[in-house]
Order: sequence, then structure tokens, then C-alpha cells
Amino acid sequence: MPCTLLHPAPLRGAPPGRQPGAPAAAVPRGSRCRRRPGAPEGPSSRYPRPAELQQAAAQLLGTEAALFVPTATMANLIAVMCHCPRRGAQLLLGRDAHLHVYEQGGAAQVAGVHSQALPELPDGTLDLEQLEFTIRQAHGSRYHPRPELVCLENTHSSAGGRALPLSYLQQVRRLTGRYGLRVHMDGARLLNAAVAQGVQPAHIAQHCDSVSLCFSKGLGAPAGAVLAGRRELVSEAWRMRKLLGGGLRQAGVLAAAAHMGLQRAGTTLRRDHRNARRFAQGVQELDSPLCSVDLAAVETNIVMVALKGSWPSPAELCARMQAVSEEEVAETGHAVSVLLFPWSSHSLRAVWHCDVSDRDTELATNKMRFVLRKCQERLEQDPAPGSPVGAAET
Repeated sequence: MPCTLLHPAPLRGAPPGRQPGAPAAAVPRGSRCRRRPGAPEGPSSRYPRPAELQQAAAQLLGTEAALFVPTATMANLIAVMCHCPRRGAQLLLGRDAHLHVYEQGGAAQVAGVHSQALPELPDGTLDLEQLEFTIRQAHGSRYHPRPELVCLENTHSSAGGRALPLSYLQQVRRLTGRYGLRVHMDGARLLNAAVAQGVQPAHIAQHCDSVSLCFSKGLGAPAGAVLAGRRELVSEAWRMRKLLGGGLRQAGVLAAAAHMGLQRAGTTLRRDHRNARRFAQGVQELDSPLCSVDLAAVETNIVMVALKGSWPSPAELCARMQAVSEEEVAETGHAVSVLLFPWSSHSLRAVWHCDVSDRDTELATNKMRFVLRKCQERLEQDPAPGSPVGAAET
């Protein structure tokens, strides 16, 4: 999904001739990071870098094993395929879950699994009574698909990066256990949840049978994810990865960057959370009639900005945040381009990552102040700037 990026930003890990001031290459250039001639496709214990990453991830998540894959989408799909080997099995998840909305329906297209999407509460959790009713209704029925897996997302992207409460995870675990269902966590941003809640990632992952973790979001790696769980599941996941074309002879290079991201995760994510909070507070302090932020919902590195009127639309405001005008440069002394994402018809999303600094956050806040003021001035001149000609008089 698109995320916030302030421009200009230094290239991370750029080769010789990189932008001035950019950090040194993030991927070590030693032979251990490269594929040796004749190396088999896919990470293997014979080749240290991927194996080290998988071991580190498994230890961090408190699981028996972990498997490196190119993307978190593939990790989630592999988890569904391993937990639901029978075609027509039922997967229960939230209707706004990333796995359900943004992953091409792979559970159905590839795994032959039926997804039952349930409404979510504002914090990204499922109503447990509704979840149990849905499971019980299908449990033992000859007419319903067999419910076999519940998928959770943590943190929950569509809910604005909310971290699922630990007590909720315990309740889901107990509920699914009564009916013999398994639990998979789409933990693309699981480390954000751990930092926000002040716990070790293993304290979160312990309530699940499998968990995915993405390295190319807040951790800043160019690509990669892991699927972690019991050793038997990961062994089967290796076969599924091969089936999906996810084995990489070049895995060592990607694993090295991912490993570095893991080592820096605590410092990086705490800074991201702090800056997201600063931006949210800055927007709220503007007290603009055009938008608002629910500070209670800003728990990690995502800020959802709610727009109050019909203009500017989320797309219009995002376009104005990205554009740089001579007036802005003359008035503020800075040329700042901020990429935001129009999330819905009345909201936009801002996401912090490892390349957005404290100074960048300050500049983004000032840019929002400038843009909102200009929009308000235009509204005062024309109450319906987005309407067709003559519409304001009718």
C-alpha cells in the first residue's frame, strides 16, 4: 500500500556515486551475502545469511522455525494453504483485512479456500460473539464450508495501525481452540504492535499457530518477509513457497538487509511512532474546520486524517500536499513534497517509515498548515470550489 514519503529523501544503501550525505551501503558486500556458484534455489541451512535470518526471526517470535519469502502477501497465502489443505475450507477474517481486500483473493484463486468476511470494530478487532456464532453455525454442518482458520491483522492497517489488545488475542485463542480452528496472524507490522505495547514480539505471536512478518515496511529492507510457526508447518511451507515460485537464489542479499532491519527495529519504530504522534498532534492543534485527527487512535506509525466537508476531497488534499508552488517557497522558505494516500471518500492516510526523520515530520506538519490555510482562503472566496459552474447558485 502507498505510504508517506517526504521528498527529497536520501537513498538508503546506495552504491558508489550515491547522493551526498546518504548512508553507506546497508547490505554487506561480503561473500556470505551473495549466492555462491551452484547454490540451490531458496534459503538453506548450508548458506548462512538466510538461515541466520530465519533463526533470528523464529527466536524473536518465539516459534520453532521460520521461512524467508519474498513478500508478506506470499507468507499469508502460504499460511492459508498449509492450514487449509482441503479445497472449500473456510477462512474467517475481517472484511477490511489486508489479506481479504488487497491480496488479489489468493486464498480463493490459488488455495481454493472460502473466505467469510466479518465486520470489524473501529479498533480492528472482531466481535467475538459474532465470530463464535459464525463458527458454531458452520461447525459440523453438512451445508456450510468447514471452518478451519481465523486470520487476524496486527497492527490493523485499515483501522489506522491499531495494535490488537493482548487480552483479545487470548480470547480468540480460547474460542478457536474450543472448535479446533487454527489462528494465523498477518503480522506485517507486528513489531510496531510490540513496540507500542511494550512487550516482546513473542508475547503477541504465542497466541497464534503461525505469523507473518514483513521486512520492507517500517524495517526498511528492500524486500522480504517470514512465515513463522511450528517446525512441521514451516517444512510444508517450504514446499508451498517452491510451488508459488518464491524460492530465490539471491536470497542472501535480501536476507542481509532484512537482518539489519531487525537489529535496528526498536530504535527505528519508536522514532516512527513518536513522529506520527507529533504530526497528529500538530494537525489537531491547527483546529482546522477542514479536517481532524482522533489522537486516541494514533498508536503506532499510521495517522488517519478525517476530512469534514465536501472540499477538498482526500485526493485533492493529497495532490496539494505533494505539489510545490512558488508561493509556498516564498512564504515558508522550503520546497516540501509530501506523499499521502487518499484512503476513503472522507479520509487520508499518512505512514511513517525509516526514511522519514524528525525534521521531515516538522516540515510535513508545516506543509499541512500551509495547505489547509490556502484551502480555507479559497473556500472563503468560493464556497463551492469543487462544484460545476453555476452549481453554487442553484
